[in-house]
Amino acid sequence: MPTLTRWYIKSALVYFVAALLLGFVLALPTSVTLPDAIRTMSPAYFHLFLVGWVTQMIFGVIYWMFPIITRAQPRGNERLAWLVYIFLNIGLLLRVVAEPLTWAYPDSFIGWLLPVSALLQWAAAVFFVILSWPRVKDRYRGE
Repeated sequence: MPTLTRWYIKSALVYFVAALLLGFVLALPTSVTLPDAIRTMSPAYFHLFLVGWVTQMIFGVIYWMFPIITRAQPRGNERLAWLVYIFLNIGLLLRVVAEPLTWAYPDSFIGWLLPVSALLQWAAAVFFVILSWPRVKDRYRGE
């Protein structure tokens, strides 16, 4: 299993636990007093679950299991693959941090973290498609 795949899967598991914990907290009855910023973290919960758990697990398995491109570079450009991982995780973590901060300080520069986070996640997805596209082919030709 490639090192990057291990990073993806371990990160996915951490985000899965974090999403479950946040989901549990968000499901508490309103009689339980929580900071308002926590109650506004529903979008962050969905991002932790879908981007953190599901997407990272899928990316890691695809990077590992899809057919090789060539023997010299079986999974394509490894630097680009790591850039995808870094962009995806920085974008996700920015989203999780910026969500309650934007709610708490709506007139501050912090609001810009949300579009930056979205851009990083979008770039990660585009780069992942670029990286994976050559691996979706009819059959290996021994190149």
